[in-house]
Amino acid sequence: MTDSKAGHAPLNADTEPRGDLCIRTLAMPADTNANGDIFGGWLLSQMDVGGGVFASKVAKSRTVTVAIEAMNFRKAVYVGDLVSVHANLVRIGRTSITVHLEAWVLRRKEMQSILVTDGNFTYVSIDDHGQPQVIQRDEPPISA
Repeated sequence: MTDSKAGHAPLNADTEPRGDLCIRTLAMPADTNANGDIFGGWLLSQMDVGGGVFASKVAKSRTVTVAIEAMNFRKAVYVGDLVSVHANLVRIGRTSITVHLEAWVLRRKEMQSILVTDGNFTYVSIDDHGQPQVIQRDEPPISA
């Protein structure tokens, strides 16, 4: 028996975005599919950009995307929606960072943000030659 929810990020029960705001953009007509809805791939790329900004800030280096998992496309995004991507740190490894990203929209004539997509993205810190490098962590101060 398989669990259909296995591998999926939990539904955010909050009614407000959690984490650092990484990117905010407007969904435009050029980003639509044949049905007039925003392409899932466009939204995924916005989340990846925002997550990359967050991961680079944490790693204090360039980062590259190596995995995307547990994506939940919960609601459609429409032309004119204001899309905001928020990031929460899940884990820092030796060379990698896993970030939980949430995409929220504010629709015209609505006052409440709506969670439309979320998932976990993993980034690897790289050096100037594109090779993985150890993430330097801030050392706690030594007490006397």
